[in-house]
Formats: sequence, C-alpha cells, structure tokens
Amino acid sequence: MRFSAPLVEGRLIRRYKRFLSDVELHTGEMVTAHCANPGSMLGLATPGSRVWLSRSDNPKRKLAFSWELIEVDLGRGATLVGINTSSPNGAVASAIQNDLIPELTGYASLRREVRYGGNSRIDILLEDEARPPCYVEIKNVHLMREAGLAEFPDSVTVRGAKHLAALSQMAAAGARAIMVYFVQRGDADAFALAEDIDPAYAAAFRAAAASGVEALALVSSLSLGGLSPPRPIPLIPPV
Repeated sequence: MRFSAPLVEGRLIRRYKRFLSDVELHTGEMVTAHCANPGSMLGLATPGSRVWLSRSDNPKRKLAFSWELIEVDLGRGATLVGINTSSPNGAVASAIQNDLIPELTGYASLRREVRYGGNSRIDILLEDEARPPCYVEIKNVHLMREAGLAEFPDSVTVRGAKHLAALSQMAAAGARAIMVYFVQRGDADAFALAEDIDPAYAAAFRAAAASGVEALALVSSLSLGGLSPPRPIPLIPPV
C-alpha cells in the first residue's frame, strides 16, 4: 500500500486529546495534525521524535495534516512505525486481493465494512459459493516493549473483546472467523497478547480460540513511500 502523496517531515511537540498532535515541520512551521489512533500509543509519543505527516487537499477538512509515521529505536536501529489505525484494513484487503496471504486465498469476493451480528461491522467479509463465508477482523498493532516482540493491546479495549465475542458467534454458526493482528513496524519477529495491560481481552481471546476463531499475525515494514507486503510472524503462545 502506497501513500497517495509524499510525506512531510517534522518533530513531534505533543500528542493530546487522543486525536490531536502538534508538530514542528522541517520548515519551522507549527501545525496541528489529526492523530488517527484511539490507543495509548505507549512508547510512540515522545516529544522531539521524528515524525511524518500526510497532507490532504480537501478544503472541507478541519485539519489538513494527518500523522502517519514515527521513528523509534529499541536498540536494533531506527525503525519507522505506522500509527494510523486505518491503514491496516486497506493493506490487508490489498494483500488478499493479490493472493499474498495464503490463509485467506480462494474466495470469489471481498467486501469491506459489512454489517453483521446486530450493530457490528466486520472489516472484511470473504465469500464463495463453494465454502462458508470468512469473517476477518483486523487489529492495528504497534506496541513493542521488548525488542522484536509486538504486543496488543496498548490499552484496555472493551470494544476489542466485543469483536472477539462477535467472531465466536460467527464460528458457532458455521462460518469461518479470523482475527488478524497487523503489525505496523518491520522490527517485529513475533506477536503476543499484552495480558498485563488488559487481562479481560486476553481471556476473551482464549475463549474465542476455544470456539474456533483463528488468529494470524502479520508484519509490514514501512518506508516514506508506504507499507511493504505483509509477512507472517509467530503468535506466542501458538494458537
């Protein structure tokens, strides 16, 4: 997945009110950028960090800039981390359509943001006349407290546990259901649940796995051009 236009470099001043960030651009201009990330962004909001923003030409937008990337270093060299939680859905959809995720190939159609299970929306619904439908929920991952180990979630997520319960219902009804953890940083070698941050989510994950919900962890390296094709990494413990 490519960024639609060249990104603009700056230095992070602060992130606040969850969805706002102040950035000093390389030109010296101060701007407020939209931060499309409802999580805590633990370890990814240090003032002074190098960041990159995208800019929209839409005159109706209140904020022209959106925060896309931050540079971090956990001792293994500088790495770009994607903080925009809307990016993984498009990246996974594109990878499926290009047969880059073997576990999700062989379906005739792909639809996004489809209503199911009452008031929920599934990120991707794969359908084919010859097999049961496949419900794919995607979670953005960027937390890393130990070098090489990506974790989710970075804060308590009641909504995330609700999504696992909804997937369990689909699996019980005979459909295929899969949770995809999409890691937006290329320095991840493995994935694990951050059970100390949200024990309830970890319990919901184990219950979902017992009911037949599958789990897949993918990692994508980032550059100023966009996201690389995803590759699988192991889940610890294995599911």
